[in-house]
Amino acid sequence: MSGSSYGKLFTFTTWGESHGKALGVVVDGCPAGIPLNETDIQAFLDRRKPGQNRYTTKRAENDTVEILSGVFEGRTIGTPISMVVFNQDQRSRDYSEIASYYRPGHADYGFDAKYGFRDYRGGGRSSGRETIGRVAAGAIAMKILTALGIEVHAYAEEIGGICCETVDLSLCAQNPFYMPDNQAAEQVRKAAEKRMAEQDSMGGIIACQIKHMPAGIGEPVFEKLDANLSKALFSIGAVKGVEVGDGFAAAKSSGSKNNDSFLPPDPTDEPKRGLSLKKASNHAGGILGGLSDGSDIFIRAAVKPTPSIAREQQTVNREGRPVTISIKGRHDPMIVPRAVVVVEAMTAVTLVDMLFADMTSRMDSICRFFGRDYRRLTKTHTLCKAPDEP
Repeated sequence: MSGSSYGKLFTFTTWGESHGKALGVVVDGCPAGIPLNETDIQAFLDRRKPGQNRYTTKRAENDTVEILSGVFEGRTIGTPISMVVFNQDQRSRDYSEIASYYRPGHADYGFDAKYGFRDYRGGGRSSGRETIGRVAAGAIAMKILTALGIEVHAYAEEIGGICCETVDLSLCAQNPFYMPDNQAAEQVRKAAEKRMAEQDSMGGIIACQIKHMPAGIGEPVFEKLDANLSKALFSIGAVKGVEVGDGFAAAKSSGSKNNDSFLPPDPTDEPKRGLSLKKASNHAGGILGGLSDGSDIFIRAAVKPTPSIAREQQTVNREGRPVTISIKGRHDPMIVPRAVVVVEAMTAVTLVDMLFADMTSRMDSICRFFGRDYRRLTKTHTLCKAPDEP
């Protein structure tokens, strides 16, 4: 198994390298009939493309997407959707020196140990450009979630130790850091200027909120919703930690404080399957026992500082001899702002995959889909009959 594919029912496979001819993705398991064109995908890719401001890499790529298959007359047709983005501004010469040594904080040594060979041009498959395919797949998943009334919103909660005091999602597009707090964003700007002058980089935390997720989505043992969301976020190269709800803070709490009390259902709420309960608090972050509980889901991803920095560092070459290096090339002083949409994308594809799996978890749902009367099944203990059958 190559490890370049994700999902079980709604699946995608990314391909391509940072300095290869192109990168892309093949999405399979997408239902037919969804309105889709390049503009839908491009809106998401534009949020992660390089060269948008002085706090991102200066690599000049438009990241223009082309849909090659799976769409006809503006709608998905149920077959694999293939998308491609051609690289335009590779400068592989900037990386020729890297072939002789292992960069601190990068996957260079791991690739050599695994394959005995590596693509040193920008990291190859371990480059952040690989996420182009993820974001394109996530754009399709977001259309499915929108149709179901489910919202996914990610934002930079903290950069360089500077945390948002307020959350107003409408402010994210007003600053280059995608933070929902303009005052915090201004503090980050000043800190970033100082860090860049020192030829260093910054990390941060990306928060993601999922609203209107129905209860009971997930599997209670090895395919838990929180476990799969965590796996999805950990698959992003720069992510080094994931929290759901209170996360590690729950370890310092007590049961009486950490437990979320359930409240009686509101009779004015729209009817849903089973009871539609609310909670007095949400320390669990919307997931209990690996299943969604109907409240907002909160998940956070810790993103490490960009490892490629111009400041001198100590490492070893391929012969194991110590060397002093200063990494050349065009690199982000911080990864967080461009990674926000990647977190959204990986969250969206995971939710869609698990929503599709849930469709077969109850016999009444299966009967309803095929136009059968589940009540007769429960009374007669026989196969479902059509409503008009005796």
